Amino acid sequence: MWLIVELALCALAGWATGQIMKGSGYGLLGDVLLGIVGGWLGGFLLGRFIMGGGLLGDFLVRLVGAVVLVALVRLLKKA
Repeated sequence: MWLIVELALCALAGWATGQIMKGSGYGLLGDVLLGIVGGWLGGFLLGRFIMGGGLLGDFLVRLVGAVVLVALVRLLKKA
């Protein structure tokens, strides 16, 4: 059950990242996949510092991770 919630939060964070960071997006599937990877990284790195944030806190951590990952991918794509 935990894994399903994690994937859903990360996928939702990926979709939200695509809406937040307008421009040359990666499409719905690309945004969701980047959101899953970025959300997992954000949860792994930032989740250790934020404890007891609940579902909203978990989502926000994953959203930050996804936004950072998409920004890094865009920087590397331009170079």
